[in-house]
Amino acid sequence: MAWRVGVDSGGTFTDVCLFEDETGELMIWKVSSTPDDPSRGITQGVADGIERVGIQASEVSYVGHGTTVATNALIQGRGVKTGLLTTGGFRDLLEIGRQKRPDLYDLQAEKPELLVERHLRFGISERVLADGTVETPLDEVSLRDAVRALKAAGVKAVAINFLYSFSHAEHEKIAARILEEEFPEAFHSLSHRIAPEFREFERLSTTVVNAYLGPVMQGYVKALSGKLSDLGIAVAPQLTQSNGGVISFDAAAEMPVRTVLSGPSTGVVAAQAVGRMTGIDNLITFDMGGTSSDVALLADGHCRVVNESVVHGYPIKAPMLDIHTVGAGGGSIAYIDSGNHLKVGPRSAGANPGPACYGLGNDEPTVTDANVVLQTQHPEYLLNGRMKIDRSLSVKAVEKLADRLGMGILETANGILDIVTANMAKAIRVISVQRGHDPRDYALVAFGGAGPVHAVRLARELGMKRIVIPKTPGVLCALGLLMTDLRTDFSATVLHRLDDVQASTISSLYDALSKQAETWFEREKILIPARVVNRTVDCRYAGQNYEIAVALPDGPITPETLRLINDRFEQAHRQLYGFIAEGEPVQLVTYRLAASGRVEKAAFKPRPMEGEDSSSAITGTRDVWMAEAGGFTSATLYDRDLLKPANIVVGPAIIDQMDSTTVLPLGYTAKVDAYLNLIVEEK
Repeated sequence: MAWRVGVDSGGTFTDVCLFEDETGELMIWKVSSTPDDPSRGITQGVADGIERVGIQASEVSYVGHGTTVATNALIQGRGVKTGLLTTGGFRDLLEIGRQKRPDLYDLQAEKPELLVERHLRFGISERVLADGTVETPLDEVSLRDAVRALKAAGVKAVAINFLYSFSHAEHEKIAARILEEEFPEAFHSLSHRIAPEFREFERLSTTVVNAYLGPVMQGYVKALSGKLSDLGIAVAPQLTQSNGGVISFDAAAEMPVRTVLSGPSTGVVAAQAVGRMTGIDNLITFDMGGTSSDVALLADGHCRVVNESVVHGYPIKAPMLDIHTVGAGGGSIAYIDSGNHLKVGPRSAGANPGPACYGLGNDEPTVTDANVVLQTQHPEYLLNGRMKIDRSLSVKAVEKLADRLGMGILETANGILDIVTANMAKAIRVISVQRGHDPRDYALVAFGGAGPVHAVRLARELGMKRIVIPKTPGVLCALGLLMTDLRTDFSATVLHRLDDVQASTISSLYDALSKQAETWFEREKILIPARVVNRTVDCRYAGQNYEIAVALPDGPITPETLRLINDRFEQAHRQLYGFIAEGEPVQLVTYRLAASGRVEKAAFKPRPMEGEDSSSAITGTRDVWMAEAGGFTSATLYDRDLLKPANIVVGPAIIDQMDSTTVLPLGYTAKVDAYLNLIVEEK
């Protein structure tokens, strides 16, 4: 028997999923996260899981891990002291940026803190032109002096970013060699390896972020690897990237910037699998945890990959699933602002002290407290009784706001949920309506510990008619770790006009990228039958400042391929912007190749349908406050583990399970499908 383990470390809980390949046995577990040292909570969760299924650690054949370590270090400013070596005259580019305000109409808007202080930024005499020719050779003497100055200043990491290094990388390679000679203990980040693309500021920002996070991720990976090894786990663990694939711990330590969406990305991967199970191609994912909510749009079963994003104010050029995050989770704190308006988030109570009902010292109301007051979540415990809570503490916390607002406690609690729902609906409109998609044409896949609690409220706000609740919603990100492939990405920026380029020219560019992919395949020991490559090219109308990724078909590149690129670009442009510019030349900008190594994945088999009667899963009733009923109403309680395929649950009802709670208001039904997903629809 071979067990596969997925671990997702979130802000409030660490989720563990164990899957046995031959029998399909699935075991899930949750432990509280340990923000001071995430590896502690992860190790405890894995140890608990192994003990619960009664196996030896040596029987674990795979460990996949999603983490928020890089993201949290960036957000909280806990990276290392970093230096920068760049082309002379460009050391202030990090501060100048694009000269854009974070918010056009906010006069008090502040830019994020600079990750490299000015005295630690050195301009080096060298110059490469846009076509890759060297105008000014690298001054190795001044470079060596700058490295010595950085060492004397006590920096822990150095970012190296020379102008047009993506066209000519030799100067950065020389700088890396000198750095290793003079300052070998420093972590270094080279822009031609981290982001070999045009747009100088974004490439600089990405390289600096990678250097800033490097030693943090190295320390985390080393600590976690040691603790897992001490448990007796012999296999090398894998870490999720922002693109939904996994890489080795060593690769993640070298390029931590590629893991800033590590945790949420695997939830999207698992949601894609849920879509295949249910036969629903168009989905919007809704992952609500303790600190935030992550949403993504899956058109025809696939999530779009973007190659540039902004994380906490820092531009990052790295392949990422198109996930939008908002500070709206179970631990999000409700408060009254200076205008006497009720607001929720993004500040969170986190895992410790957590919501007021945890009894750990927090007296501010959270979204979880509002649910406990209304009894949509159990008023006495969470996690099927493992975690005791105190409803009276939630009532006291909400009462403070109610008194200030001149409202009743129940109305205030419901108002908290209305506001957090509006925040989440706004996030979904960003990835749907603003990009030419009508959310009413999609089904909502709700997961995360709090997702099923709020799913119907959110769907109703958006006019969505169908909701899918996976079998294990609270640990779906951990389960997604068992469904993802090894993956990395390669790119090259070369500008061509589509009507003026030869197919052979594009073919030669992809041949060069393919050679890089072959090297990676060999290094990762991926067998030839498991190797997959996908090609895309970023296109735009000449003069535009934003590109659209267009997929290329497999096989040789021919004149017909070029015509297909044009057609696909026009289709995508019309979808995104509502028009195409007839007669305007199309420009090819950045050529991309995604290399994947397919691995064995957790797979689930359908079960036979057993009839509509769900009475055998009823465990009792509970009074629940529901807006549809105008107050408290008796809701039937169901044990999710006892529901069988084809069973139908009619609201008002509460469907409980260890990792989450599904709230089914009056007028809604839930049907159990062959894979034990709940399909929720309005009657």
